[in-house]
Amino acid sequence: MTKNTLSLDSLLELIKQRDPHETEFVQAATEILETVIPFAKSHDKYNNIRLFERLIEPERVIQFRVPWVDDDGNERTNRGFRVQYNNALGPYKGGLRFHPSVNLSILKFLSFEQVFKNSLTGLPLGGGKGGSDFNPKGKSNREIKAFCQSFITELYRFIGSETDIPAGDIGVGSIEIGYMFGQYKRMTNTFNGVLTGKAVSSGGSKLRNEATGYGLVYFLEEMLHENNEELDGKKVLVSGSGNVAQFAAQKAMQMGAKVITMSDSDGTIYCEKGLNEEQFDTIIKLKNEQKGRLSELDGEKGLSFINKKPWDMEADIALPCATQNEITEVGAQNLIENGIKYVAEGANMPCTNEAIALFHEANVYHAPGKASNAGGVSVSGLEMAQNAQKQFWDEETVDKKLRQIMKDIHSSCRKYGKDEDYINYLKGANIAGFIRVAEAMISQGQV
Repeated sequence: MTKNTLSLDSLLELIKQRDPHETEFVQAATEILETVIPFAKSHDKYNNIRLFERLIEPERVIQFRVPWVDDDGNERTNRGFRVQYNNALGPYKGGLRFHPSVNLSILKFLSFEQVFKNSLTGLPLGGGKGGSDFNPKGKSNREIKAFCQSFITELYRFIGSETDIPAGDIGVGSIEIGYMFGQYKRMTNTFNGVLTGKAVSSGGSKLRNEATGYGLVYFLEEMLHENNEELDGKKVLVSGSGNVAQFAAQKAMQMGAKVITMSDSDGTIYCEKGLNEEQFDTIIKLKNEQKGRLSELDGEKGLSFINKKPWDMEADIALPCATQNEITEVGAQNLIENGIKYVAEGANMPCTNEAIALFHEANVYHAPGKASNAGGVSVSGLEMAQNAQKQFWDEETVDKKLRQIMKDIHSSCRKYGKDEDYINYLKGANIAGFIRVAEAMISQGQV
């Protein structure tokens, strides 16, 4: 790489040389740098290769073993991770994921995205992510508690309310957070906001569980208003049936939308006229209480189960809320042909770069997760504020603040992504997120 010459190809080559096996991280870095580098090269302040060499490298990667004992008395060992990517804007902030797929590539991609997502919220938060390849599915409550206590026993020395504040993610809800918080409190003899996503009784915030799904719909609402449209009456495809999908579907229905799909790895629940309250409650009960599969609901209460992805249906809006890379080039083409006008990401990086390119070519409005699913970390930030002030805000107060944050994020994306009659939300989000982080890094000596 030529000294002080900023080049997209050279940066991507550097990333691939260092970590050729980290495909998810390479994908995330490519998606961000493709839009940020041209902007940086046109502004002398940011046209600095040294700045980007630091930006693409995490400040700290922590890996550790997590020993625990299962119900049969067998000693088990899992891997634990925490990627503390960038704290230029504030303490590291980001979730913990417990899932068999967790590895360093996935956590680096998530934490790199988290840096930009947290920047977009306007809150004083750096970016990080962590987790383990532990699978909580099928585990007893005692086994989950044993694992969580062992996990935080290893991680506790690297986190703190002014250093790194983990939260929940896939496989980590308020129960798991509660076990980790209790063990942290026990070991440090402190009661502080070191973890967010806690139960309200332990200092958690109202609407934390709903925040990502609700925030997604609030961002979507702003996208529609930009084109003088309303959500009322629109047909919406929701993928997934976990936390984000459930609350996104709920809020969309409350605002008059017709949610016609939800899904899991087996297939899709389809309701052409839109789910009614009874049908929706049946799905929620199956998933949250019975831990069942959507295929079990075929023919029940007017629901149909089909062995297809949601992207094969005709609709106005798509909300991918399941997992990364669930909308491929083929899925994107199907959505375009089926009349989709808006795609807002509820999951992290659910669209491949090729899919996003097709959306832009077809003038489909596409909101990246770092903008549209920032509601979760936003309310985590609000939980930190409540903990610091020793206060509890009511649901109405939190909801009002969340809605304003999502509105402000949309305004930032519009500012840097507007191009004549089309808004490139990906470009806008990346540039807006980059500017705050870069300004802080430069003022701190790029350390």
